[in-house]
Amino acid sequence: MADLDLLIHGATVYPGDSPPFEGDVGVRGGTIDFVARSRELGGGPGPAAEVIDGSGLMLCPGFIDLHTHSALHSFADPLLTPKLAQGFTTEVINPDGLAPAPVAPERRADRQAYLRPLEGSGPETWKWSTVEEYLDALDATRPALSLVPSVGHGGVRELVLGGGRVAPTREQLDEMRRQVRLGLEAGGRMLSFGLVYLPGAYAETDELVAVAEEAATTGAPLVPHVRNEGAGLLDAIAEMIDVARRSGAPLHVSHLKALADERLVAPLLELLDDASSEIDVTFDQYPYGAGSTLLASVLPGWAQEGGAEGTLATISDPVSRRAIAGDIADGIPGWENLLGTLGAEKIEIANAAGPNEAAVGRTLAEIADERRVTPVDAALDLMRESVLDVTMVLHYASDDAVREIARHRLQLVGSDGIFGARPHPRVYATAPRFLGRFAIRDGLIPVEEAVARLTARAADRLGLADRGRLERGKRADLVLLDPETYVDTATYADPLRSPEGVAGVWVSGVRVLANGAPTGARPGGVVR
Repeated sequence: MADLDLLIHGATVYPGDSPPFEGDVGVRGGTIDFVARSRELGGGPGPAAEVIDGSGLMLCPGFIDLHTHSALHSFADPLLTPKLAQGFTTEVINPDGLAPAPVAPERRADRQAYLRPLEGSGPETWKWSTVEEYLDALDATRPALSLVPSVGHGGVRELVLGGGRVAPTREQLDEMRRQVRLGLEAGGRMLSFGLVYLPGAYAETDELVAVAEEAATTGAPLVPHVRNEGAGLLDAIAEMIDVARRSGAPLHVSHLKALADERLVAPLLELLDDASSEIDVTFDQYPYGAGSTLLASVLPGWAQEGGAEGTLATISDPVSRRAIAGDIADGIPGWENLLGTLGAEKIEIANAAGPNEAAVGRTLAEIADERRVTPVDAALDLMRESVLDVTMVLHYASDDAVREIARHRLQLVGSDGIFGARPHPRVYATAPRFLGRFAIRDGLIPVEEAVARLTARAADRLGLADRGRLERGKRADLVLLDPETYVDTATYADPLRSPEGVAGVWVSGVRVLANGAPTGARPGGVVR
């Protein structure tokens, strides 16, 4: 054990996919040099550059966040502190079919405007076009943790077909497949779909199957935000099960939930259980009964045509505004209709660009009352005034429904965290809520099982053989935490709160967090 860089001794070691034990972990050169039960060391811990007493603490592999909106945030904050502070050392980026690349040079500004509320702007001027160029630029920010890219179907579709409601020709579909292949070769480990976002929502099932076949050749999972999480949820999930079956690709459903009716949760889980006998399927979940996304998601699809410029023109037109209000009041077959389903009282503004900063933290109903307009007009005015740069938190489910999904054997964890002035608390507290509250405190699932879902199983889902387990030769991505104090403290009213109890986080053997504060080290990067 001579010349170890780090030795943590006497901790309760959770290896990632096996029972915990009291043990010691040694690190050398960024990898795990040994893992041993404390009694096996005989004379106690040996020499190391840094020795940490882990008595009473849990030592886990670094947590893996399977769904994040950090594709551009590292340009502003490469430390990604809210994620490190809860124990995440690896994040999957570019979910929901949305990605900064590939992008045509003439559409960079429009893509930037569309992604800004979800991902931030990134550099003032984008200089990339290809996935590889974007990942090079992202890697140059030197993020503190590891970023695992997905290939965004929506970005590919826009590059090849533009932003309109069109079906691809055979030649165009071949080019879409080629672009997916290039993205996977550049480092993409998943193929994401956003079938409620434009232009991905325009894709028919056969198009999804065709591009999914490219993912199948590398074993990359399909990661869809399905077409409908409301009343049409079961049909939407069934469509993606069919896509996975026909293409041969694994399936990993994003942020599983039932927006409109909690009675759909049981048949939803049964549907996935049945599918698991035929296909490789998992899903991720954020452990909350509220979601967060673009305020523009309350609009019917037709009102979002033409990208950011087209949407702004539509919501500024009096005739179109009346048509939007009618569609929200009456519904459209197959559309999940967030505002009509949930009501203005359950929608809060999470972030808004000027001049609407004061709207943050208030419900759409409150804003409408103050402005003496309808909730639809209030939403349209906020989007128009802030040039679409508005996000919302929408409350839809009981804690019982959330926990029913969290218990399921196919569940993994994704924060779906969107940064902002008053974000959803999942940005700061997904891991401590799932592990600290659901598992350690409430016993919803065994602690060992919760750790496995955050680590080994997530790594397996991504095909990352170098992490996710405390084993000799693996990357030394580590989280040392106090189970007595590690729990979520962020709330909807006060979301910018990291958990207590995180004694240390290491990425590739380098300490990036010490007693809840970032060290400033940035040893991460883009995983390719």
